[in-house]
Amino acid sequence: MQEDTGVSPEYPGDAEVTDDFGLAGVPDAFQRLWTPHRMAYIKGGQQQFKNQDDCPFCVAPARSDEESLIVYRGRTCFVVLNLFPYNPGHLLVCPYRHVPDYTDITVEETAEMSELTQTAMRVLRKVANPSGFNLGMNQGVTGGAGIAAHLHQHVVPRWGGDGNFFPIIAQTKAITQTLDEVRQQVADAWPGESDAQ
Repeated sequence: MQEDTGVSPEYPGDAEVTDDFGLAGVPDAFQRLWTPHRMAYIKGGQQQFKNQDDCPFCVAPARSDEESLIVYRGRTCFVVLNLFPYNPGHLLVCPYRHVPDYTDITVEETAEMSELTQTAMRVLRKVANPSGFNLGMNQGVTGGAGIAAHLHQHVVPRWGGDGNFFPIIAQTKAITQTLDEVRQQVADAWPGESDAQ
């Protein structure tokens, strides 16, 4: 028998089609979006990647671009698609060196990180026509860094209306393309050495 929570059916005719079978728990106002693929990340917590052997940003360059979602490899930094994007085309600019803080990178790494961020914006404008961007680095666990041990800069394309009711009400983000499709589009549009400005 289903527990009576005092909440009346919201839809006309609900009572006629609802049986008395009930699952454990008390109904509440929250919808659930099941994302079991994130469990490996969640279980380890923000500080799970402490050294180069298990850091995804250190491991990625040793794999193929397709496998690691890398769109460009530079001299000191590379550009990779975010595995959990805020929006389609959400890129990360990472130094190859395993350093946690913006003050830890060299002048050359700083310059290339800035250059790659600018190029990422140009490429995303070309392939996806965003009307704006969010750029940023979360420094340290308290600063919100998901992988605090390896510095990375976010390049998030934005469109009018991309903050619609779905993420706000349902706390769910709809991503319209697969990561491999986005990676291929961005990589194909990335300028080669002869195209560099």
